[in-house]
Amino acid sequence: MSGILFDRIALIGIGLIGSSIARDIKALGLAGEVVISTRSPETLKRAEELVLGDRYTTSAAEAVCDADLIIVSVPVGSSGLVAEQIAPNLKPGAILTDVGSTKASVIAQMAPHVPQGVHFIPGHPLAGTEKSGPDAGFEGLFRGRWCIFTPLPNTDEAALGRLREFWIALGSKIDEMDPQHHDKVLAIVSHLPHIIAYNIVGTADDLETVTESEVIKYSASGFRDFTRLAASDPTMWRDVCLHNKDAILEMLARFSEDLAYLQRAIRWGEGDKLFELFSRTRTIRRSIVQAGQDVDAPDFGRHALDPKA
Repeated sequence: MSGILFDRIALIGIGLIGSSIARDIKALGLAGEVVISTRSPETLKRAEELVLGDRYTTSAAEAVCDADLIIVSVPVGSSGLVAEQIAPNLKPGAILTDVGSTKASVIAQMAPHVPQGVHFIPGHPLAGTEKSGPDAGFEGLFRGRWCIFTPLPNTDEAALGRLREFWIALGSKIDEMDPQHHDKVLAIVSHLPHIIAYNIVGTADDLETVTESEVIKYSASGFRDFTRLAASDPTMWRDVCLHNKDAILEMLARFSEDLAYLQRAIRWGEGDKLFELFSRTRTIRRSIVQAGQDVDAPDFGRHALDPKA
């Protein structure tokens, strides 16, 4: 038990990230009370059945009353509307943060609504799975993962320290970035891979009629892994594409140039160029494992899930 860090925490949105936060708060005893809000009565009912909080409401404005920490976990396109709804009920001294995958857009949407005296500290935990909804969350999702803050100018250092302490209690490593830099970094490490996965799986679906269903029937590990990314929440990723458009388009242009290079190497049988590229990317994979951001298990550890293995 880490001990209470905030008397009352309000979670606005209770999908994969929000429900994982709720589970960790409960397991670690980080709050005196957790109030959960989501627009969907069905989702709220499920959150209550899972006992993710102490109080439940479909009103975000009601949820934040007297809350010391408010965590907004909604698709980034809804951030501004949520900020507008909760602003009148945010108490002075409260910390308002989010978990959105884009930061410049979220700041532009939310900051104008934040009352003076409320500490708005945008954040982004780099953790998740392709699952969504309150049942998808689990304890320890953030353990060993990065949580990036993009503080605004003149951010209160004491409030920043309290939020940092909260995420460290959840097991996260903390870093800070400029919002625009964050969006460019995430465009290449997260957004572009998902877009490519969506596109490849869509292409395979188009080819289903040509191959008489053999694309799905004989899915090898490479295609199977793309389908995992492509199974991510479509609302969230639609909003990411629309709200980090410039950085994503820049990375797509770079990717297209590199793809053309690869295409020429294959066309002209330039094995040395192919070997150099594949060796370089293999080294990057090993670096990710060494950095503790993945495990070096055969088949991504899937054999451990097979009781016959």
